Amino acid sequence: MNNSGYSPSFFRFEDLRVYQKALDYFIWVQTNTETISNAEKNHLIRGFSETALNISAKIAEGSSKSKSQFVFHLKEAKTAIRQCVMFTSACVKLEYFNAEEEEISRNYLMELTKMLGALIGSIQRDNPASNPSSRPGFDEDEDDDSPNSY
Repeated sequence: MNNSGYSPSFFRFEDLRVYQKALDYFIWVQTNTETISNAEKNHLIRGFSETALNISAKIAEGSSKSKSQFVFHLKEAKTAIRQCVMFTSACVKLEYFNAEEEEISRNYLMELTKMLGALIGSIQRDNPASNPSSRPGFDEDEDDDSPNSY
């Protein structure tokens, strides 16, 4: 059985592209904030770094749970993404990030949001019982990050 050198991970979440992308974003945040003076003492930078890491942590944590719990953790990862948008904006306002760094951060976050949304949709289609839109009183746009949803 030859898989062209591919060997799936023992921990299946490591095979998720969104998990790998989230780790890439965390590394990007670390690299682009380490030059900020007193970064280790700066509450903003520490919070940014912890929140960026939390995106991949929530994906990993939820992957070992039931489908409905996995979806819950993926939505928590989306919350961390929105928090990273705020951290990005604060870094721009404090002139820690220039326009290019802001664009890179926002592009990572938009891509992660789309990837998580697709994964959530896929899980909910595979498990109709856990799909909250099938329950009465559910607001379909509750976790939608499109500009028109607010």
